[in-house]
Amino acid sequence: MSIPIPRSDVPPVDRCGGHRAREARHLGDFSFCRDLRVILLSQDEQDEVHVRRLLPDRPADALVRHASVEEGCRTFATHGPLCVLVGSTPAGRNLTDVVTRIRRHAPDAAVLVLEGTHASHAFRSVAGSVQGRADHRRSAPDEFCRKIWVALQRAVAGRTVAGEQVARDNALLERGLLPDLTLRADGFTTAFHYAPGRAHTLLGGDFCGVVRGDDGSAHVVMGDVSGHGAAAAALGVHLRLAWRTAVLCGQSQLEQLHLLERILTEERAEEETYATVVSLVLSPQRRTLRTVTAGHPGFLHRYRGKVRWVEPPPGLPLGLFPGQGDWRESEMDMPDGDGIVLFTDGLYEGRTAGGRLGEEGLLRLAGRLAHLEPQTFVDALVGGVSLLAAPFGGLGDDVTVLHLTCDAEGGG
Repeated sequence: MSIPIPRSDVPPVDRCGGHRAREARHLGDFSFCRDLRVILLSQDEQDEVHVRRLLPDRPADALVRHASVEEGCRTFATHGPLCVLVGSTPAGRNLTDVVTRIRRHAPDAAVLVLEGTHASHAFRSVAGSVQGRADHRRSAPDEFCRKIWVALQRAVAGRTVAGEQVARDNALLERGLLPDLTLRADGFTTAFHYAPGRAHTLLGGDFCGVVRGDDGSAHVVMGDVSGHGAAAAALGVHLRLAWRTAVLCGQSQLEQLHLLERILTEERAEEETYATVVSLVLSPQRRTLRTVTAGHPGFLHRYRGKVRWVEPPPGLPLGLFPGQGDWRESEMDMPDGDGIVLFTDGLYEGRTAGGRLGEEGLLRLAGRLAHLEPQTFVDALVGGVSLLAAPFGGLGDDVTVLHLTCDAEGGG
């Protein structure tokens, strides 16, 4: 509950400290934050009276006291600069708890602890999470206003430094989570392209992995989590690592898909989230390719300088109807020198002069590039699609392409 601040019993000239109040307006210049709000969290009404006497007109008009920490935190959501003054806390609540709750709801706010309301050791425990402390009982108006002004400046500077550090940490974390698609196995070569649709990020909702089996076979997975943003990227990492673990534990392709669906339904933030997946096992001894698809697009088969579209038996995407997956294995021959090209639908969903590129448009473009070596083929395919879509907004979705060749000599 918001408690209005009484003003009628304070003479106008004295309420802001008379001559010192005019000085405070100069030294405590709040013009840089015209929409400043000052929120006082305190059970003591006298804290409110003392603070009001020290503030110039504009911040004083914006001052609101809340006796309840929960009530105060609910008011933090509005935009604009915010200074939170922490006074006498409710019984059973220590300063650390209050500051932690403030930071959870208003991480960018300037927070000042009012002196005399908490022991020194209590302030030391939160010194790294607040912008300082101020004496609202003995300070002059100019000194108190200067404390608020400095706290606001520190909060802005802290956001800049913290933002840069968070950006560096996020980039480092994302690089560590990127898949290594280099297959360290005799008889195979890989080429790939991975680009998230979101700007300023390294990870998207597409995921891809390759693992060498104990028998020398190559296990490959590619998937696409519905939606965009960090939640889709995080779920994609979960699924890729779970798939890798399942392969190393010897699970079959069908067992892997059941496991991935269970993890997806447990980890997804929204019930509507699903993922398409294709799982391949390429055996160099038998020269066969075994495929299981869960709602994922088909793939390209490169053979003898040609390219064809392969559409395995369809199956439900993971999480669309949990427990009802109708996935089936299929098998095709994979002679030496042949290659397969997996991709997510971001590669062909872009608009072109003739409308959506689609599977047929992608196949035509791939056919013109069939003579190229694997990595050159992948780069030219992505580049060609991007060029066609550029006049119409470009490729807005994540794009992942993996080229796998079965050839002891590494040919394409």
